[in-house]
Amino acid sequence: MPKPSGFQYEQHGDESVTLTHHGRSAGTLRGGRAAKFLAEVTSGDAQLVMARWTGAYRHGNERTAREHPRNRARGGH
Repeated sequence: MPKPSGFQYEQHGDESVTLTHHGRSAGTLRGGRAAKFLAEVTSGDAQLVMARWTGAYRHGNERTAREHPRNRARGGH
């Protein structure tokens, strides 16, 4: 699985943080969540942290779930 990339964040004067992915808005954090995010993003892999906070973090189990019998297309195939 490739490492996450293309994420950026911008800290604003009102103590909010805007997250973008390839230039498109991916979320806004305010208050305590913004402070927690800033502490985490400066202490670890920034791209990975931003991917997790925006929900764009792939867990690697999507293919397995797609093949599960309850998720297969019906119709006798």
